[in-house]
Amino acid sequence: MQIVETTNEGLKRAYAITIPADAIEARIAAEVKSIAPQVRMPGFRPGKVPANLVRKMHGEAIHGDALNKAVKEAIDELMQGKQLRPAMQPKVDFDQSYEQGKDAELTVEVEVLPEIEAPKVDGLKLDKLVVPVSDEEVSEELERIASGQKRYKDAPKSRKAKDGDQVVIDFVGSIDGEEFEGGAAEGAPLVIGSGTFIPGFEEQLTGVKAGDEKTVKVTFPEDYQADHLAGKDAEFAVTVQGVKVEDEGDLDDDFAKSMGLESLQQLKDLIKGQLEQQNAGLTRTAMKRGLLDKLAGDHDFDVPQGMVDAEFDQIWAQLQQEAQKEEDPEAAMKEVEAEKDDYRNIAERRVRLGLLLSEIGQANGVEVTNQEMQMLVQQAAQQYREEDRQRFVEYVQSEPMAAAQLRAPLYEDKVVDFLFDKADVTEKEVTREEIEAAIEADEEADAAKAKKAPKKKAAAKKAPAKKAAAKKDDGKKDEKKAPAKKPAAKKAAPKKAAAKKADDKKADDKKAPAQKSAAKKAPAKKK
Repeated sequence: MQIVETTNEGLKRAYAITIPADAIEARIAAEVKSIAPQVRMPGFRPGKVPANLVRKMHGEAIHGDALNKAVKEAIDELMQGKQLRPAMQPKVDFDQSYEQGKDAELTVEVEVLPEIEAPKVDGLKLDKLVVPVSDEEVSEELERIASGQKRYKDAPKSRKAKDGDQVVIDFVGSIDGEEFEGGAAEGAPLVIGSGTFIPGFEEQLTGVKAGDEKTVKVTFPEDYQADHLAGKDAEFAVTVQGVKVEDEGDLDDDFAKSMGLESLQQLKDLIKGQLEQQNAGLTRTAMKRGLLDKLAGDHDFDVPQGMVDAEFDQIWAQLQQEAQKEEDPEAAMKEVEAEKDDYRNIAERRVRLGLLLSEIGQANGVEVTNQEMQMLVQQAAQQYREEDRQRFVEYVQSEPMAAAQLRAPLYEDKVVDFLFDKADVTEKEVTREEIEAAIEADEEADAAKAKKAPKKKAAAKKAPAKKAAAKKDDGKKDEKKAPAKKPAAKKAAPKKAAAKKADDKKADDKKAPAQKSAAKKAPAKKK
């Protein structure tokens, strides 16, 4: 096999490869020999079919298979022989004028990873902004929770229900005198004016009191999710068990028990723990941003443009999606277009930081264990329909780049934690408002840098795209999460059906720099 380097510019390499015809022929002969014992042909005993007849019957398929294997081995030999570290899948072009029996010629274009001198990890100095949780904050959060947890108590039997009251009812629905499936319930609580039941139902219960019986007449919406009920006129025989009014009780143990807890103190402890977790997230965000700024400021090297292009494409796709959610999508997209170069700087910064963190991790023995990887795969598989989960697992197992993308966020988090452990950390106690203001000021400074950054250097402007090289939103200044869109919930018959679940897996904010995956395709995610 002959390999000739045709391009060596920066990180770009290109090669012309010639695979001799006799090497391909040798593969074909070996393949014929291996399959001949399994070939069946009338007039010949099993395993005794002559090689020339095997070639005649299966020659085209055998030749294609042999050629594919020869090409794959040629590329593997190229990578190993030249000690290339491809940044992405190589681009392979096969000479379409190739004829069987002749030499096969192909060109391979590839971008390689840059040689990065692993930075020294000793002597890093980082500030850790710590936000303690006060009793006042816990009380404020408790009051907020209480305001959203309405409780009801029995009203006098003579009370007539009005907006805001809760009625407890039994009902049986029918269409043209026949009961329909899902149209009956007993002891169903309904707050009048909540819009929980189909239009027109709740209004007709205004004025009822305990013990009343009432026939409620409604028409199901034309777009009702149950096709057999959509647009139909229906009647509901309703019996009112009781009327309840809102209970503005004390924040005590009974309130905590109404939420499934044992005591008010347990609820306060839970609230405090949640606030501490939120503050810890802000602390990590600020600390990680400081770390990444130091790394980005101290290192400037060429990065593979293919990786930058792929990362930018992810950012751009997310920006386009967000623009479509605005009141004036066209104007929003024009505003984004004006900052296109800034977002490309962001993509380049992400890739550079990702490569740098990877180099630090490799140089210092940071690893993702097999058990951790298996957990990642299983968690990611939950984004898919149950029948597609195993196919997704097999896809990740067979596609190295898909596995690498899945692994990258956890790996890079572990590298960041490693650097935190090695750093000289100075703790500073601040308020939540102060740390949020510091993060916001950081973002504004990064936005200004992005506009001034030369094309070679990446700025840290905030970007609403999936997380890449330096992943999680807790540390990258240029990561803006897309707002989660809550799907509308259709109403039930007559009780509102449970609202459809919003995506239980948000677009992964921890995705590594996009890379082209090989031929196989991952199963479509569940909708």
